[in-house]
Amino acid sequence: MSGRVLNVALALSTAVLLVLLFPPFGFVWFAPLALSPLLVACARDKSRRSRFVLGCAAGFIYWFGLCHWIQWTIGHHAGMSGGVAWFCFTLLCLVKSLQLGVFAALAGAVIHRWYAVPAIAAMWVTTEWTHSWTGFEWLNLGNAASDMSLLLRLAPVTGVWGISFCFALMATVIASLVMRLHRHPALWLLAFPFLFLFPDLPAERKGAEGAVVVQPNIDDESVWTQDLVESTERQMRLFSLSVAGRDHGTAIIVWPEVPAPFYESDPDFMGLVSSIAKQAQAGVLTGVVARSAPKGPPLNSALLIGEDGNRISRYDKVNLVPFGEFVPWPFGLVTEKISTEAGDFAPGRKVVVSKLDGHSIGTFICYESVFPSYIRQFAANGAQVLFNISNDSWFGKTAARYQHLLIVRMRAVENGRWIVRSTNNGVTGAIDPAGRVESTLPENQEAAARVHYSYVKTQTFYTRHSDWFVLLCAITAAAGVLGVALPARYRP
Repeated sequence: MSGRVLNVALALSTAVLLVLLFPPFGFVWFAPLALSPLLVACARDKSRRSRFVLGCAAGFIYWFGLCHWIQWTIGHHAGMSGGVAWFCFTLLCLVKSLQLGVFAALAGAVIHRWYAVPAIAAMWVTTEWTHSWTGFEWLNLGNAASDMSLLLRLAPVTGVWGISFCFALMATVIASLVMRLHRHPALWLLAFPFLFLFPDLPAERKGAEGAVVVQPNIDDESVWTQDLVESTERQMRLFSLSVAGRDHGTAIIVWPEVPAPFYESDPDFMGLVSSIAKQAQAGVLTGVVARSAPKGPPLNSALLIGEDGNRISRYDKVNLVPFGEFVPWPFGLVTEKISTEAGDFAPGRKVVVSKLDGHSIGTFICYESVFPSYIRQFAANGAQVLFNISNDSWFGKTAARYQHLLIVRMRAVENGRWIVRSTNNGVTGAIDPAGRVESTLPENQEAAARVHYSYVKTQTFYTRHSDWFVLLCAITAAAGVLGVALPARYRP
């Protein structure tokens, strides 16, 4: 095997290992070595351009393998033909692959330096952070540790980024050992015993409060008539009250984001929700389509009704789903000519924390869960419990819903908060502050159940200080690259 072919094989091995970490596979113990093959290839290749291409190849296969459900989603919900949907998805993968290309090009330049291990780990974290600001964010490497209790201790301090750093650091040590690049690179691993000094995760215990979560399993393909709307509303009422009415332990009834015409401007719908709240003597949280002005663009919103039937607050989704709720540039240049069915929602403008029964709650909607620094704002603004309403039927019958659950679990640990999830067809349930999934409803079925949660007032270090660790990594990565760029006489 020629050297170039071997390098390509190594780069693609990293892509495959990264995909295998997450659902539907879940081989999480590959996480400490997933980046090693690519780093070995980068150490072998002296050409910055070649390393960039290797990184792009790995990035393309990674995004394609992990997020192939996007093709189905944009084809199914944006009204695109299969060929156009594949084209747009392929273009998205190509764009996202550029970030891993830049990482590989820079990592290869640094990997021979004595400080390569922490510098490359810092580069990886910085690269992951950029995804939040470049059109599409999904799973971070650190999400693979959602069941690794020791590494998970970092999340309340550094966010998911600290765990990604640890995995990238281990991978760099492995690559250095394989290539014999440094003397005793494993010494960097001596920092890991200090993880035992971090506070342990909260012990498992049943929540003190009750919430009724409703999972209506509404078909995305439904053609909505007035009779069907009324039938669906009756069913939602039945599910809500059949569980909430069994005792008086329900603080809130939670309906998901659903593909149904539930409009804030509809007096019949608002009357229905109000009457349920009064009858159950509980708050009602529901997804609705709202507008900031009578003729303004639609908003994907979460409406909170108090037990007296009156409106408490409305949160308008700030972070919209690309292709589902808006068409990002430059894709709109193509899609506007072949489809008028893609969502044209307007984003909300602020985080909303609401009072319910003397406690503060925050609600985020579906895809917003992928943004760590955004979700922490709810807890930082006083939310003592978080609610996540979602329509994961957007993903079809793919592993994306389990990937999404993995992401939400990390948000719970970062902020030390219970998260109650209500989805259209699963995964619906409750997640405790250690990321444990306490209870779930059967998927793809109409169901409702009472789940338990607790209010938490204390704030984690990450909640208070946001992405401080990312800033530290960015400085470290920049210093590492600068150390290579400086003339030899200026290097230490």
